[in-house]
Amino acid sequence: MKIYTGRGDDGLTDLRDMSQVSKASPRIEAYGTVDEVNALVGVVRPVHYDDLENCLREIQNQLHVLQADLATPEPSDDDPVVTGAHVDQVEAWIDEFDAELEPLEQFVLPSGSDPGSKLHHARAVCRRAERRTVDLAGSQSEVNEDAVVYLNRLSDLLFTLARVINKREGNREEHPTY
Repeated sequence: MKIYTGRGDDGLTDLRDMSQVSKASPRIEAYGTVDEVNALVGVVRPVHYDDLENCLREIQNQLHVLQADLATPEPSDDDPVVTGAHVDQVEAWIDEFDAELEPLEQFVLPSGSDPGSKLHHARAVCRRAERRTVDLAGSQSEVNEDAVVYLNRLSDLLFTLARVINKREGNREEHPTY
């Protein structure tokens, strides 16, 4: 299989159903931003903590499902879609990793260890992906509601993972001053 096809040279790209849309469409913006999140999570890996490594690997797989979901305007029963089970898994990870941390009482500056800072970056891009997906839902055909909820929870998980890895790496959290 060739890497290049030339099909996108005119500014259009294929969705999963092989319909074509502008590369600047809200749908492409949404799943393209999810792709950025996935790449940023990949930059963090490998980490030297098996529990975090396993979680990040699974997040990357789930993000591929999300991209497929967003790239399919009218999914059929056998198309990959984000479900409530994906959201439940993310919430379980948040609860599991948050148990390691001191209660959050103020905002945290996005910094710390190299992987912690990268996870903060991934969290910020995840919030952008969420905004793009909400925009898609408001301007286009229906969007899977679980996809929006998933992105909202995932950004919380990435924040939590950044705090956990910073703690494990011995980096103190910094807080903004006003």
